[in-house]
Amino acid sequence: MKRHWPILAGLILAAAGCTFRVDFLGEDRMQEVVLVKSPAKEKVLVIDVEGMISTLAPGNVFNREGDVLSQVYARLQRAGEDKLVRGIIMRLDTPGGDVTSSDILYREVLKFKKRTGLPVVALMMGVAASGGYYVASACDAIIAHPSTITGSIGVISLFPDMEGLLSKVGVKVQVIKSGELKDAGSPFRNLSEQEQRLFQGIIDELYEGFLNVIYEKRKEALSLEEIRDLADGRVYTAAQAFKLKLIDEVGYFDEALARVFTLARISSARVVAYTYYPKRQSNLYASKMENPSLFDQKSIADALPTLRSGFYYLWLPQMKND
Repeated sequence: MKRHWPILAGLILAAAGCTFRVDFLGEDRMQEVVLVKSPAKEKVLVIDVEGMISTLAPGNVFNREGDVLSQVYARLQRAGEDKLVRGIIMRLDTPGGDVTSSDILYREVLKFKKRTGLPVVALMMGVAASGGYYVASACDAIIAHPSTITGSIGVISLFPDMEGLLSKVGVKVQVIKSGELKDAGSPFRNLSEQEQRLFQGIIDELYEGFLNVIYEKRKEALSLEEIRDLADGRVYTAAQAFKLKLIDEVGYFDEALARVFTLARISSARVVAYTYYPKRQSNLYASKMENPSLFDQKSIADALPTLRSGFYYLWLPQMKND
């Protein structure tokens, strides 16, 4: 019975909604698994970017991975230390995320490429929108599945207005502040015109940064003004994005792998991934994501944390579909 107490403790904490990590089998480390076999010694690493790009980690007992940003960062660091890794396919299935996390991930990909000289190819899955497209712009090539939805280039911020609801239940919030704009964006009252101008200025600045990231990647095909015309927040199919020169190719994993081979100047390689025990990512299409909760009867979407106040490179209709 004594040897089972850590498992029982973990189950109790998880059922109570506590954040707690348990290394059940002493394997709390990433392991390499082979997804596609080859006699070659060289490797091509697959890194998945799934769900909201954020520094918020799912809070449950079975989560070994941490947040999306740390997941990708850890894999880039390990790949950089393995001399047999000759390139990376970054599979993106994400509606985007918060501005800072998206930008950090973009920069980390650029730093990895500069540090190692290895090619990174983006392969867009079902959705690679907004911050997902932002991150893809750091890669050497962008390939999208025929059914991919991408685009949604822009910035969004949400300011809930609870004033009407609170008045109906007889609740009034008194605010004492040091300056006129100290509570700008408060959910307890309407935004003033001054506050709207303030936040619009921030949105516009972040938007220009997004455009410049795209221009840096696509400047041989598109002018900054052409990119601006395309960046009105709308989404595009893969075929539309290719026609508009926002991506480099419409294809599948085989096309992404062939592109890595070409850029890395190799003819063959094993396709590998880094995963945790038990080996969730056992084949090319097996998800690396662990069960977010074995105790919550809600859907995965309902189990995810809600958006915080802030600014997002995000396709809002898909914000919880991870």
